[in-house]
Amino acid sequence: MSQATLRHDQDPEPKDHSYAGMIRIPGGTFRMGSDKHYPEEAPVHRVTVDGFWLDRTPVTNRQFRDFVRATGHVTVAEKQPDPKDYPGALPQMLYKGSLVFTPPDHPVDLRLWGQWWTLLKGADWRHPYGPKSSINGLDNHPVVHVAYTDALAYARWAGKDLPTEAEWEFAARGGLDGAEFAWGDEFTPDGRQMANTWQGAFPFQNKCEDGFERTSPVTAFPPNGYGLHDMIGNVWEWTSDFYVPKHPADAPKVCCIPENPRGGREDQSYAPCEPGIRIPRRVLKGGSHLCAPNYCRRYRPAARHPQPVDTSTSHVGFRCIIRERKIP
Repeated sequence: MSQATLRHDQDPEPKDHSYAGMIRIPGGTFRMGSDKHYPEEAPVHRVTVDGFWLDRTPVTNRQFRDFVRATGHVTVAEKQPDPKDYPGALPQMLYKGSLVFTPPDHPVDLRLWGQWWTLLKGADWRHPYGPKSSINGLDNHPVVHVAYTDALAYARWAGKDLPTEAEWEFAARGGLDGAEFAWGDEFTPDGRQMANTWQGAFPFQNKCEDGFERTSPVTAFPPNGYGLHDMIGNVWEWTSDFYVPKHPADAPKVCCIPENPRGGREDQSYAPCEPGIRIPRRVLKGGSHLCAPNYCRRYRPAARHPQPVDTSTSHVGFRCIIRERKIP
């Protein structure tokens, strides 16, 4: 995995704007974040966003294949890492590949994520579980093993962008301001699985009560109130905001509510536990098929997670946005 940048003068030739497969989301003011779960989600604060169009589903393997065929794009996972980006790293650990979920067959210490993640040689978007795997039959599953710059390159080629955290969360709530989940306040209403998440004791026991062991087709679960699928579960999704460990305080007056806010500065996003490696982190939203009640209860619109921009995994994807205020 290597850090990469995408300059505007290096953008692939974009295709015409197309709203096919997108949903119009009206602008509005909502309560962003949560005070009930993880500290990085707090405090709840009011935010206003303008109207926009958002992809109805995460970008699929079929769509990403069309992009690669049109542009020749090579993803971060398919490139040899540059040792200069990883001072002190062992040479044998710098190879083409990506992080793949490899479940143990017994309980493990949940503080040690290396117990279930493997940096696997040859894993990439075409080979989601290693070089001998493929995406045959997975055209309608979300593309995975895409780093931030891969997602941004696709968005620009499509004449779109990546959503901010505020835009993404507003859309995920589906008009239910303050609700715990994208569909209401009950996780499994009447026992119905509403998203592709983990059932059982993570990471060794997967009961697959939702019918899927890993990713699922992007329309396999009901849409939210705006008609958007997979805003919760299946795969985490990239946003364009740099990660900071908490939200700003709520505005004291209605006149001061932030409009179309962005995240923190790049230098605020570096991981404090790795002072020698200054790789920016962006906000992921939505949780994935690996989110479980006993480990990661991030299958909620307010949930957020930092992801280094150079890192791709088997449970991270993205979707795109077109902002109304920028439409000619």
